[in-house]
Amino acid sequence: MSQAKGDAVRAHATYDAHKINPLVNWAYDFWPVLAVVLVVRSFLFEPFNIPSESMNPTLETGDFILVNKFAFGVRLPLLNTKILDTGEPEHGDVAVFRYPVDPSISYIKRIIGLPGDTIAFQNGELFINGEKQIWQAGNAVNLPVNYLDESGQQQKMIVDAQQWVVNIASHRFITQYIKPEQSDALAQQFIAEYQQKAPLSLQQNWQVTVPEGQYFAMGDNRDQSADSRYWGFVPEANLTGKATYVWMHKAPGLHLPSFKRNGSIP
Repeated sequence: MSQAKGDAVRAHATYDAHKINPLVNWAYDFWPVLAVVLVVRSFLFEPFNIPSESMNPTLETGDFILVNKFAFGVRLPLLNTKILDTGEPEHGDVAVFRYPVDPSISYIKRIIGLPGDTIAFQNGELFINGEKQIWQAGNAVNLPVNYLDESGQQQKMIVDAQQWVVNIASHRFITQYIKPEQSDALAQQFIAEYQQKAPLSLQQNWQVTVPEGQYFAMGDNRDQSADSRYWGFVPEANLTGKATYVWMHKAPGLHLPSFKRNGSIP
């Protein structure tokens, strides 16, 4: 058998083997799709699920969002090293970042202070670089909060809260605060204990200056958010991307996904 004929026979046999092996055929067909997904997730967009109430009412527990990973610079996967500078966070952006205390955990908060900014809270009002942020009273709401009872078991109570419409740079969104005065005796006790534990609680006056290369982040659910007021600033190297869009909501438990909350994140 000639060399050319032998090569043709072997090529035909290989083709037949692939044709009769569905797994190999599936791998050939699926690989381009997998490659595209890996590139998109690593460098462009990544899905993220909201795990807590710290960004209520802007983002609710069970929201599925898209994170724009190139908004704050293109980074290498795993190493998180920036390889291309495509932008920096701006006032009011909702950012996903690696928790400074434990970088294996992802957090989502709103960027309030940029490097060099002075952030102050005085008599219930927020100031950025001495400029008072525009506020407008919104709805009074009943807010569920978690607390530990005398036996150490976690319970829920309802407290009185106030929502406010806030403008920070180009962002207009809603924050909410637990009222210092409560109609329920148990809620009054909860507020008193909370204020003792929270040195930068929004019920007090405070001021901080953001170091270079770092950011000051806060949750929109201001009195139920573990953020820069408690664990410090967000290093630039910890940034993952900008939260841009809610594409699905799945309430905890046996509930079907819903698309009623779909929309851009303010």
